[in-house]
Amino acid sequence: MGLSKQEIYKKIEEENVKFIRLQFTDMLGTIKNVEIPLSQLDKALDGMMMFDGSSIEGFVRIEESDMYLVPDLDTFVVYPWTSEKGKVARFICDIYNPDQTPFEGCPRYNLKRNLKKMEELGFSAFNIGTEPEFFLFKLDEKGEPTMELNDRGGYFDLAPTDLGENCRRDIVLELEEMGFEIEASHHEVAPGQHEIDFKYANAVKHCDDIQTFKLVVKTIARQHGLHATFMPKPLFGVNGSGMHANMSLFNENGNAFFDEKGKDQLSEVAYQFTAGIIKHAVNFTAVTNPTVNSYKRLVPGYEAPCYVAWSGQNRSPLIRVPTSRGLSTRIEARSVDPSANPYMAMAVLLAAGLDGVENKLQAPAPVDRNIYVMNKAEREAHGVQDLPATLYDALVELQKDKVMVDALGEHLFEHFIEAKEIEWDMFRTQVHPWEREQYLQTY
Repeated sequence: MGLSKQEIYKKIEEENVKFIRLQFTDMLGTIKNVEIPLSQLDKALDGMMMFDGSSIEGFVRIEESDMYLVPDLDTFVVYPWTSEKGKVARFICDIYNPDQTPFEGCPRYNLKRNLKKMEELGFSAFNIGTEPEFFLFKLDEKGEPTMELNDRGGYFDLAPTDLGENCRRDIVLELEEMGFEIEASHHEVAPGQHEIDFKYANAVKHCDDIQTFKLVVKTIARQHGLHATFMPKPLFGVNGSGMHANMSLFNENGNAFFDEKGKDQLSEVAYQFTAGIIKHAVNFTAVTNPTVNSYKRLVPGYEAPCYVAWSGQNRSPLIRVPTSRGLSTRIEARSVDPSANPYMAMAVLLAAGLDGVENKLQAPAPVDRNIYVMNKAEREAHGVQDLPATLYDALVELQKDKVMVDALGEHLFEHFIEAKEIEWDMFRTQVHPWEREQYLQTY
């Protein structure tokens, strides 16, 4: 459990905290915050801090702009890197309407709404562990990101090849000081690419942790003269960055995906949940891979899944069931990337899986062959669908799926479609360097 108000005040005094950040996440997954002096803390803790919602992407129009920030006391943390003269602490907030009802456009509230449905189906927790990957690029003398990587390392390489090691170590130390339990930290496959794995948690807490993690990574990287980016595919010809999502449902008996007597020690619920993910995978891709750039990662040849299938051994399908059993039994969705709003991505994944459980869907046979070497006819023979090839295609598919639309709720769905159609149109009408290279002299 989190701290009480009294304990929070005591910690603020002990740590010499002078400013409080009231933090929340907009529809696009961007962290926003309102900074207040300590004199306003009582008002904030009573949920009486107002802000203008009309200036936040996907929130409300000018004529309905007043919104309230309601801090979640469990999320209180002091930023260790802030000044000794006066540290900064933060709360993650839920957004409320002026009439004190939860705001439906708040991605964090929307995830909680989906968790209520899970509880109605007899489950007590949706646990998630993600693996957000990122690249480190050097900053120029003006502090702007360059396209120059800070190392030439590869998977699990050590210094001196992995020059990002010191930065990564400092990130881990800061995270641990903030209460994160770090499980592993290593260089990823591509030069300049890194991964830090932290312990799984219930859905809301883990999504909070992803947002905090991104903030810490970017902050500490800058102190090392580096720019950290969670862009899915910053460089052509190397692996992109994913955010594999390991998921499990719990009930009063423990992990609902584990059954000692089941096939491969997986329960009916595990197979049904997998079937739901497979059924809706094409439709939820716009949410789990929400940028134009996301679809440059979802191509064959770079370990990213671009085909809808599942397997226990094979790493090419979208869904993998890692070998751990007992409490660690889980299903891994490998298509998600770190540009996704975590609250929205986990809401659609949960809704997809629960649709499988509620309707007792049958999981197709696992595909234990390398899907990348199959041709289209072979994939179709195995019932393997292709993921959408562009953001536009993904948006079309999202709008066809009532379960996914309901998982987002009317407000988020409508604003998300509107924002992403604008993004696609801007990309579609832009003239890119590749086109000039190909056509300027030829025609």
